[in-house]
Amino acid sequence: MPELPEVETIARGLARRVSGDVIESIWLGRKREPLKSSAREIAATLEHSRIAGVRRMGKHIVFDLEHPGVGPTEAARTQTAQWIVHLGMTGRLQVCEPQAEVLKHTHAILKLASGMELRFVDPRRFGRLSVARVGGFDAGGIEPLEADLDRFLILFGGRKTPIKSALLNQKLLRGVGNIYADESLFRAGIRPRRRASNITRDQLAKLLASVKEVLEEAIALGGSSISDYVDADGEEGFFQLEHRVYGREGEPCLVCKTPIKRIVIAGRSSHYCPKCQR
Repeated sequence: MPELPEVETIARGLARRVSGDVIESIWLGRKREPLKSSAREIAATLEHSRIAGVRRMGKHIVFDLEHPGVGPTEAARTQTAQWIVHLGMTGRLQVCEPQAEVLKHTHAILKLASGMELRFVDPRRFGRLSVARVGGFDAGGIEPLEADLDRFLILFGGRKTPIKSALLNQKLLRGVGNIYADESLFRAGIRPRRRASNITRDQLAKLLASVKEVLEEAIALGGSSISDYVDADGEEGFFQLEHRVYGREGEPCLVCKTPIKRIVIAGRSSHYCPKCQR
């Protein structure tokens, strides 16, 4: 599943390509699974709306929309809403020419005033499309790149769950998934199974710094192309080449040469170095 760096990369690419464009019409497929809001509600919200901007909230891509209204003031004449896209496991948003082949598992096609089309393709149908009034959508948790130490300590300091599970809890920290939790814990020198309440303040401070460092590096490299992830331009990311523990079970640690171990915590694979992480 795309995590924060991949979603951020896609959102930035979409913002560059479709911000300011107008959605002239929308086609929605017959499959119900991708639609978290009703088809009628999605169509009514999106059609004739101007895309004011595209941004990431947690693992969601949010399109800020402006829709012409009626009223005596400029605010009344400009109604605002949001189109929210969660990519799920295999979802993709593609900006393409109208004559481009419509791929199997295409669930939405937005025709834009620029002449281009924005398409949502999702073979496994775990992605979700919804709409909301501005301010009505809440991705939960705090943004890790904006988190301060005091808030981080309050959220994680007293928890009796493994620190890896806490990092994956989207109600606490939104956008961090399996890959970046493993990589952050390695850089902080903390084993994934350690109880969060047993980690010192200094170690938690180092963990927060590591989370931010890993995410920023991954965004700079366009995310990790695991499975079929590509960005809004169809390009793969390169951070998978920088993975120090994730997916490297049995391979030597890049620091101490000890073989990387893999364990399962709450049904999720976790990778760590038994010597570098305590």
